This record gives sequence, C-alpha cells and structure tokens, in this order.
Amino acid sequence: MSPRVVFPHKVLPYLLVAPQLAITLVFFYWPAVQALYQSMLKEDPFGLKSTFVWFDNFVKVLSDPAYLNSIRVTTIFTVATAALAMCVALLLAVMADKVVRGRGFYRTLMIWPYAVAPAIAGMLFLFMFNPSIGSIAVMMRRIGIDWDPVLDGSDAMILIIVAASWKQISYNFLFFVAGLQAIPRSLIEAAAIDGAGETKRFWTIVFPLLAPTTFFLLVINTTYAFFDTFGIIHAVTGGGPGKATETLVYKVYNDGFVNLILGDSAAQSVILMAIVIALTALQFRYVEKKVHYG
Repeated sequence: MSPRVVFPHKVLPYLLVAPQLAITLVFFYWPAVQALYQSMLKEDPFGLKSTFVWFDNFVKVLSDPAYLNSIRVTTIFTVATAALAMCVALLLAVMADKVVRGRGFYRTLMIWPYAVAPAIAGMLFLFMFNPSIGSIAVMMRRIGIDWDPVLDGSDAMILIIVAASWKQISYNFLFFVAGLQAIPRSLIEAAAIDGAGETKRFWTIVFPLLAPTTFFLLVINTTYAFFDTFGIIHAVTGGGPGKATETLVYKVYNDGFVNLILGDSAAQSVILMAIVIALTALQFRYVEKKVHYG
C-alpha cells in the first residue's frame, strides 16, 4: 500500500482546493442559481420591470411546438454525431495501431483537427459543401446527387453532423489509441495462436478491454454534442433552414440573445441542464454495468 499523505497543517488542504472551489462556485453554481431565478421571471416588452411567475415559463416552453421540435433535432443530432465520431475514431485508431513506419507522423496528423475552433471547422465544411461553389458539392452534383443544405433541412442536418463529428474524431482517436496500447500483446498473440481471426480477436478481446475508454468517450461525446457544437451550427446553418438544425442549446441562444425572451431562455437552459444531468446519470446507472475494468 502507498503511504498515506499527511499535511503539516490542517488548513493547507483547504487552501490547495480553494482555487478550484472558487472557480466552480463562480462559473457554475452562481450562474446556475441565477438561471433558475431568471427562469421564474417575466419581463415586460421594454425590460423595465420583472414579475415573478413561478413555473409559468416552464409550462409555456414545454408546450411550445418549436421547443419540442428542437428536442427531436437535438436527439437525432446527438446520437448521429456521437456514433459517427466514435466509430470512425475507433477504426482509425485500430489502423494506426498497425502502422509500423511513420506511426508518430500519422498520429500527429490525426490529432491536428482537434486544435481547430468549432466555428472555423464549421466554415471549412460550409465552403466545401456550398451548393454553388463548394468543391465537394460540385462533385456530388456531377454524379447526380441533389445537394442543397441551404434549402433542404435533411442536407443541412447531415452537414452539421459531419462537421461536428470531424471535429471530435481527433479527441476520440487519442483515447482509443491509448486504450489499444494498454492491451497486453500476449493476449492477442495467444488468441492468434489458437486460430482466432483478426475480426474475432477484435470483438472478443480488444473491444471488451476498450469498454472503459468507450464508456468515457460516450459520456464526453454526448456532452459535446449538446453544448460544444454551438459554434458549428451558428457558423454553418444558423439553426435553419426552417429550424431543421435548431438544437436545444441554439434555441436558448436564439430566444435569449436574439429575441430577448429572457424568461423562456432561462427556463430552457435549466431544462437543458436537467436533461444532460439525467442522461449522464442514466449512462452511469445502466451502461456502466456492462463495463469491466481490468
């Protein structure tokens, strides 16, 4: 057993954690309490006075067809983005694990996209898939694919899913590579000697041992799709066309900062926070049961 750490003074541990506690208090709990209070207020059209309305804003939001549409859009977007980003990253990590020459250079190239800001990533895909001048869009049109994310909601959804997934693949790639390197080679070699093929070795040995990494990335990618994709959606579609790509976080911004409906926007932010907390709790409650550590 490792020796227990003993601090020379009882106050020292509290001083060491005080900066992190202060950051958490100022940037999480304080805004959360303010949002909860704001969600129970209704301001007049001129913003001169506020009225305490309890849960009326929540009832109004949850009965709004536009908000229910944003829940549907967010569900499709989150599931598709997380699945695509994780599957592609796992495939690339397995391929990178087999590379002998230039392994470091190959992995470095795979990591670079993560350094790109979300808005810049969105603009890159906007230019490439622009129906008028985009290089990929022109190629798609030549082979007979009718592509127009400006007017077609399904095309717009596909575009932001691809852009958001591309941005997150590098992050997933890093963890999958680290997980693959932690798997003892003796297990894989023993299975190969026993006659197990490459595909069977992956599904019976490699993938089960990657379960902790996969579970961690599932939680991270879900949170990423809910919150960190705002810049991509804002740069590429702006929630359109016809609110086809208006996710929950983008609707919070649109109602609060564009339309200045502060009470409804605050209520939406509280609901969004509750949804993410509930999803994370469900993942730890049910999905983690299937994860074997060690």
